[in-house]
Amino acid sequence: MTDLDLLHFEQLKREVQAQYLKEYTPSFDDISKWKGIDIIYFQEDLRKKAKGNISEKSFYTYFKNSPVTKLPRIDMLNLLSIYTGYNSWYEFKKQHLFAGESLTNEHEIDENITEETEVVGTHQLDSTKIKAVAEKHDEITLKKPILQNNPTDNQTIEHNQQPITNTTFEREKTLRKSILKYILISAAVIIAILVGLFIFKDELFQKTYTYCFTDADRNQNVKSVIEIKVIKQNESPLFYRIKPGECFHYQTKDKNLKMQISSTVYQNLEVNRNLENAPEEETIEMKPDDYKMAVAYFSTKDVSGGSSDQINLEQLNIKRKQLEDRISNNAVIYQVYDNEIYGIETLDKQKYITLVTTPTTSLKNLSVIEMKTDQKGKIVSIKFKISSNESNQ
Repeated sequence: MTDLDLLHFEQLKREVQAQYLKEYTPSFDDISKWKGIDIIYFQEDLRKKAKGNISEKSFYTYFKNSPVTKLPRIDMLNLLSIYTGYNSWYEFKKQHLFAGESLTNEHEIDENITEETEVVGTHQLDSTKIKAVAEKHDEITLKKPILQNNPTDNQTIEHNQQPITNTTFEREKTLRKSILKYILISAAVIIAILVGLFIFKDELFQKTYTYCFTDADRNQNVKSVIEIKVIKQNESPLFYRIKPGECFHYQTKDKNLKMQISSTVYQNLEVNRNLENAPEEETIEMKPDDYKMAVAYFSTKDVSGGSSDQINLEQLNIKRKQLEDRISNNAVIYQVYDNEIYGIETLDKQKYITLVTTPTTSLKNLSVIEMKTDQKGKIVSIKFKISSNESNQ
């Protein structure tokens, strides 16, 4: 990558901005100031014209900062070049050459790099084999007996002439060494067992309890994400996130269990269990929260059933009215992003309703993280996110 490539990318960003402004009117003309619904509409137009997509995280990385210090992947460069009317990133650079710039065939560079890597790998392998053979040869040489220095040839049999008392003493000495060896081995085994029991005592004495969740009204498995907070005495709470349809498996050696269970579409529930006589498997009924369930349903339901020119206005108006009735005028609504630059954004009631009633494919990735109601049942807080997906088309 050269500095000229970075300059070419800045040119490409300006042409992407100009292409989008031909048909749309975002909140700001400058692409670096786009966010929220502007980015969603741009992703829709990119999918429509270039048959591809970039994630919201990539948009913030390469379009919010100018000038950039690194290039995106080649597939993203090709996609943006196609969006602006060129066949590829290579053709875009070819049509925007600077004075004195020469364009190198990138395929030839890739082949040279591959060949060089293969040669280096072969050289390293040969050196390794040679080193291993040398080490093995040295080892065999060290172990080879030197027959000339072996004292066995010149040994006499004078030990046969030793008194019988010396032979008995040697036998007793050998026996004592063997007994001591067995005692030391036995002691080492016992110590290893005790250390293992000390290290793995929690796993050995823990029991696993399984809790599954069912819809109290429908008598079927809960189809939404469940969040569980386990309250432990004199310790910080433990948080678990259970996927739709899955059970919660909890290992503990405690005698009591206290859980706070919450979901975006069910009423909050607190469960207390005495584990001394509790079953190891249990099904917990979750009572639906009608207001939460309705808002989650109307926030993610696709009312269009097709392209933008096929929208059923009657269904759209019904959806807007349902959300108007269930969300408080003073509701606090947050959108959480999948990037490190802009972590969260606040929306008012009308912007949220406009977002979830505008038929786009991005609604398929919308998920409600948290929802709170007041004493009258009105929604006063919503936290949601639209998941990023590079391959989403």
